[in-house]
Amino acid sequence: MNPESSPSVAIVGPGAIGTTIAAALHELGRTPLLCGRTYRERLELHDGDRAIEVAGPVRTDPAQLDHPVDIVFLAVKATQTEAAAAWLAALSTPETVVCVLQNGVEQLESVAAHCPHGRIVPAVVWFPAQAQPDGSVRLRGDPRLSLPDTAASVMIADALQGSRCAVELAADFESLAWRKLLQNAVAGLMALTHRRSGMFGRCDIARLTLDYLRECLAVARAEGADLEDDVPQAILDKFQASPADMGTSILTDREAGRPLEWDIRNGVVSRRGRAHGIPTPISDVLVPLLAAASDGPG
Repeated sequence: MNPESSPSVAIVGPGAIGTTIAAALHELGRTPLLCGRTYRERLELHDGDRAIEVAGPVRTDPAQLDHPVDIVFLAVKATQTEAAAAWLAALSTPETVVCVLQNGVEQLESVAAHCPHGRIVPAVVWFPAQAQPDGSVRLRGDPRLSLPDTAASVMIADALQGSRCAVELAADFESLAWRKLLQNAVAGLMALTHRRSGMFGRCDIARLTLDYLRECLAVARAEGADLEDDVPQAILDKFQASPADMGTSILTDREAGRPLEWDIRNGVVSRRGRAHGIPTPISDVLVPLLAAASDGPG
């Protein structure tokens, strides 16, 4: 795609995921408009020994924008979607494609309430990117997105074509979304223990993880996800094979005292389980603990 003929793009939420997508576009000469809460002159992504700087600045006032864009990548946490509503209103028309780079299986419902215009496309993010204390982002895997196979998704795939971020248009997007949710749900254990991936080497934690994943799998299948019996073991294997110091976004938020995405990552299993009459005994313990860790009181 020629940069001169490329669609206009904005990133709302230039955190770890947003910075990665911004860098992927910037490397191809398609530098996006950057929108967030905090002014920065530039973004910086580290991939191994390589550093990519994305020209800014990060805009902080949606009222100062004078035109919408063709594509918006919404990369704020689900707990921040309401706060991003003014950006979505300023950047979107009914033809704008809004790609939601958030966790969970309820992206359409949660974002639609705050997006008056635009065609909303849910996404599954398959790469680990971690914010660093200096504000830069370290990428610890090859960037990849899964999107539903729709016309709006094709526009996103075209915008990222040839970039470091691969895009998959999935015929069975719901199954992929639920598989990623299982992985995210397990990460809640890290937030509760304040431990990183190395904790999954413990035999007791491994047993608990498998039991929890099987509980989540039963709910996912009731929701229509086509997932094999070996998915829980595969997810546990991935955590055990990760560097012992590998963190996750919900752990980062816990350490920083920020609100946690406990409902969209863990609470959804309990809620959907009740709707289907499926017992979720592990969720029934984990979810109140995560909610209290996030929201208090105390």
